[in-house]
Amino acid sequence: MEKMNITTESIREYWGPISYLFSISGEEEYDRAIKFLNRLIDEVGTDDRHPLYGLLDALGTVIHSYEERHLSMPDCDAIEMLCHFMEEHGLEASDLPEIGSEEAVSDVISGRTELSVRQVRALADRFHVSPAVFI
Repeated sequence: MEKMNITTESIREYWGPISYLFSISGEEEYDRAIKFLNRLIDEVGTDDRHPLYGLLDALGTVIHSYEERHLSMPDCDAIEMLCHFMEEHGLEASDLPEIGSEEAVSDVISGRTELSVRQVRALADRFHVSPAVFI
């Protein structure tokens, strides 16, 4: 793919609609950025050759930075976070259709299987957090 010479004039018309993604300054902008990230995850997944993969990566970094500055999250991995949310909301393995069957939830919690992109997005939507929490 040929690289184009980017000038301020050439990017000006595109910057307005996406600028909020790169300077999250409040909860409303954060929520919009998370929703857009979820749509990118749906489209891009883990395909690092997808044309929007760089945007997905950059947006994830911006969101992570905002979360570190403004949201307190425990320092733990995806499984610990899932268990935390289950305990916090009084959920059993059978209460998480976002992952699948009770057996599928047990497999994830025990580390036998990893969460899929679809499951990560669904859990992020359910618990109103960044998908990065489950990655």
